[in-house]
Amino acid sequence: MDLEFDAPDLRERLDALSLPDLDAVPFGVIAFDLDNRVVGYNRYESDRAGIAPERVLQRDLFIDVAPCTNNYLVAQRYTDEPHLDEQLDYVFTFRMSPTPVRLRLLGEAGAPRRYMAIRPR
Repeated sequence: MDLEFDAPDLRERLDALSLPDLDAVPFGVIAFDLDNRVVGYNRYESDRAGIAPERVLQRDLFIDVAPCTNNYLVAQRYTDEPHLDEQLDYVFTFRMSPTPVRLRLLGEAGAPRRYMAIRPR
């Protein structure tokens, strides 16, 4: 798939994919609904994190799956910003040794899915 992490229209392109098609994306993608329930967890992220999709689907992203992102830098941004497309360097610390990543936070008010795109640094 020719989808790039830095694509200016990444959110729209992810929205156009079915949830199973997220497995073809060449970087990590977590799709979640307005209640922060994980609805899509692609193969790339599952393999990298060592967590099977069935362990995260329908769980709260910020409480159950990635509590290290439940802070003002990440989780709060989805609440505060109606149009969200931000990148930041981050370190995942939950269920693995500290892992530096680049996050892309994507959301749009009223859209049924929001995304966290992840690539290693």
